[in-house]
Amino acid sequence: MSRTIQILISPQGNTTVTTRGFSGRDCQEASRFLEQALGQRTREQLTAEYHQPVASERQQRNRA
Repeated sequence: MSRTIQILISPQGNTTVTTRGFSGRDCQEASRFLEQALGQRTREQLTAEYHQPVASERQQRNRA
């Protein structure tokens, strides 16, 4: 699965940052720079991917 970060900006200027393909805290680390640049977070919704165990590099290579 590829890793992506999606940024949606509403007509009112609200932004939503969504990560895909990351597990555990990796998603928060991957999008941290965007959250810092965009300003204060008003809400966070964790996905099912967040709660999956982080695969080791060896497991990720075996899947590829």
